[in-house]
Amino acid sequence: MSNLTKEQKDELVTSYAALALYDGDSEVSSEQLSAFIAATGNEVEPYWPMIFSKFLGGKMEDLITSVGGGGGGGAGAAPAQDASPAADAGAKKEKKEEKEEDADLGGAMDMFGGGDGY
Repeated sequence: MSNLTKEQKDELVTSYAALALYDGDSEVSSEQLSAFIAATGNEVEPYWPMIFSKFLGGKMEDLITSVGGGGGGGAGAAPAQDASPAADAGAKKEKKEEKEEDADLGGAMDMFGGGDGY
């Protein structure tokens, strides 16, 4: 926390105080937040508890239960039907290289009794 700015620390402390009050079934009001923050030995600018209490205003449970994980990434886009000639040439070259690799087994199939017709 030593690398946080004063504002970041104040916001973090107020956030934790709001969560702690909610977890303890207490009202998340400006006064409760200020008292809780003071009881923990922290000091924040006086506007932070007011901002949080007004923003949360009874919506704490909704905010906690509706947090989304973001889900997985979307599927990649399908290739266009009208692929460019350069892309076609690259794809043909890759296919040709694959065929060459398959064809040049260096007689390895004979090792397993595959013979020429394999």
